[in-house]
Amino acid sequence: MNKGYLAIVLHAHLPYVHHPEHDSFFEENWLFEAITECYLPLIAMLERLRHDQIRYRLTLSLSPTLITMLQDELLQTRYLRHLNRLLELAEKEVDRTVDQPEFHDLARRYHNDFTEALHCYRDCYRCDLLEALAQHQRSGDLELITTAATHGFLPLLNVSETAVQNQIKVGLNTFSARFGFSPEGFWLPECAYYPGLETILKDNGIQYFFVDSHGLMDASQLPRYGVYAPLDCGNGVMAFGRDPACSRQVWSAKEGYPGDPDYREYYRDIGFDLPLDYIGPYILDGTTRINTGIKYHRITGKPSREKEIYIPAKAQAKAGTHATDFIARRQRQIQSLSAEMAQPPIIVAPYDAELFGHWWHEGPLWLEQVLRLASQTSGIETVSCGDYLQQYPEQQQATPSASTWGDRGYSDFWLNDSNAWIYPLLHKAGNEMERLVADLQGLKINELQQRALNQALRSLLLAQASDWPFILKSGTTAEYARKRVTDHLARFNYLHDCIRKNRIDERYLTALEVMDDIFPEIDFRDYRVPERKG
Repeated sequence: MNKGYLAIVLHAHLPYVHHPEHDSFFEENWLFEAITECYLPLIAMLERLRHDQIRYRLTLSLSPTLITMLQDELLQTRYLRHLNRLLELAEKEVDRTVDQPEFHDLARRYHNDFTEALHCYRDCYRCDLLEALAQHQRSGDLELITTAATHGFLPLLNVSETAVQNQIKVGLNTFSARFGFSPEGFWLPECAYYPGLETILKDNGIQYFFVDSHGLMDASQLPRYGVYAPLDCGNGVMAFGRDPACSRQVWSAKEGYPGDPDYREYYRDIGFDLPLDYIGPYILDGTTRINTGIKYHRITGKPSREKEIYIPAKAQAKAGTHATDFIARRQRQIQSLSAEMAQPPIIVAPYDAELFGHWWHEGPLWLEQVLRLASQTSGIETVSCGDYLQQYPEQQQATPSASTWGDRGYSDFWLNDSNAWIYPLLHKAGNEMERLVADLQGLKINELQQRALNQALRSLLLAQASDWPFILKSGTTAEYARKRVTDHLARFNYLHDCIRKNRIDERYLTALEVMDDIFPEIDFRDYRVPERKG
């Protein structure tokens, strides 16, 4: 049988949410939910595969903002508090449902799951999930890569090459400071590419990146192998394209696996179902209903139907069926492609990591079964894209098309009536930062001035995050996103003016450093375009 490769790539990213000025903060729950429902289950999956000596390769992209939050002591402490509250609620649920056998079994299951999460996080991993992942990277099963510093939307920052360069360089520095090496691959935020970006990636030692399918198919030359081989952008940096079939099977609302009626329903949660006087201590401010993570229903079918009780055994069996289907389709796909290609095809399947476990509760189990089956299936080998390039370094040269993933495949979701106001402000702040660095070049800078300059750059980076225009468009927590952009820009403008006037308030600067405690090794002097040789 002909041979081909499957590269599964998970991108783990959350925006930087850090509010030491408050005892608790709703948006910090984004991190806590992701740890409980996604990151811990994925690490447990890796542990089981290692225990069973399953041969596999998986790629995981960790964003610098997520890396920072996962190793933040304040957030680690707050997560433990969050887990203990979940355990208390689960204990109450076990008592409340004692006369409802089906609900009672699920309540006990949640209690066990939260107990195991607390044990693993606190006792096994010592609150350090990054080290748990690093162990699998060192064993050779997991390839770790990263993305831009604050997940800035690079095509819309490209009025200044300095802004793009800085997002990439700070991101890589954050990753290498934690893991001790620089990654070969790079996840472009929102898979957003523009021609010429490969030059900056090359400057920073990147060997490959990912684009959506049309980024390759609309390239300057038609790719002879479609999305099943990378394109050399002309400077040795390779672009890998997303496979549409893998995408449909997982992402599609109509035909994707996560929508199966037997899987757990995400939107039905006891935080909304139970009386306020009961659930109040476990939700936001005692009155604003939010998800708790305890969900008793399955997807069931059409929205108009009453949701039926979730049956874990059925959902687990369905995950196995879907994994078998996924691998069988890849096997047929590879067989068909191999007949027309002079080199083995590579099928690239990139997904948001948070889909697995958070949005799709059974996702980690499905992924585990996919990796197990791939290790046993003739003609399929899981690899990283770096592995593939080591074997097949010579590829067709062409320039990918400007593109993103997501709605309509270009920049529509990040540039529209809801968020277009952001970019002139970002561009203005970026230009001011660049002029400030140029004006100070060669001058003696004291420690206080250096702190202020570095903090100004942190504020600029945090304002540039692609999450805020995304949220403004989706409308989920739009007021928070608007406030984050305006607050970070206000902090930048304040610091910029203080530096220009040499009137820096050290007390206020210290407060900003505590609130936006990210990128400790940042150096404002790097906010410039480096000279290129040749």
